[in-house]
Amino acid sequence: MLGDSTAVGLGDPLPGGTWRGVGPLVAEALGIEPDGYLNASFTGARMRCVRTEQLPVALAHRPEVVLLIVGMNDTLRSDFDAEAIAADLDEVVTGLHAVGSVVIPVRFHDHGRVFRLPGSLSRALRSRIDELNAVIDGVVAARGVPCLDLMALPGAYDLTAWSVDRLHPSELGHRMLAQGYADLLTQAGIEIRVPVSLECSGGATAGAVQHVGWLVVKGIPWLWRRGRDLLPYAARIMWRSYWEDRPAPSR
Repeated sequence: MLGDSTAVGLGDPLPGGTWRGVGPLVAEALGIEPDGYLNASFTGARMRCVRTEQLPVALAHRPEVVLLIVGMNDTLRSDFDAEAIAADLDEVVTGLHAVGSVVIPVRFHDHGRVFRLPGSLSRALRSRIDELNAVIDGVVAARGVPCLDLMALPGAYDLTAWSVDRLHPSELGHRMLAQGYADLLTQAGIEIRVPVSLECSGGATAGAVQHVGWLVVKGIPWLWRRGRDLLPYAARIMWRSYWEDRPAPSR
């Protein structure tokens, strides 16, 4: 498992304070023993982090299957660079192909619909996500790899699929991701030994106090930092829309 905080498992807590998430659910479906499963992801990771820090760890593990969830952190930063992201993703995919891995990245949904961002920020984020998806589509087509399309995932915009922070999938959301990955692995000829269930079990249920505490300590500061980083881009989107929507002067 490679990628960012969703790959880490945030949103699907276990008793004791650890995270589960999509990776262990897919590993269980594949019948992978604990010593055969590796999660090299970390919170805040961007595509460059996967290439420079996570890929070498993965190559040393020589995995048969690699699930990749990364890119949203790139869309929220002022130094977003589609060409650099494409080059990094291509190196990750080709490097893993060289050791015989089946690599499955994701293409992203419109997260502004989930997080209920203000109009200008929502349009700016959607524009960035469209650019990111175009990059991912290009690498997927060039390298012939499967890809999990979160925009087409049934229930992707249902609030039950999202944790209280609206940033990470809930346990149900992680199970939905795992089921989507399992379907693609089956199509790639890899045996799924135990079907992924959408029935939530084994996780820890956070109460209202924990929810509010997370929002105050983590969620709101995160939104402030990332929103501030995206605001200049949002302003340009608004300014361009204003001039495009103006009626032409009469003659």
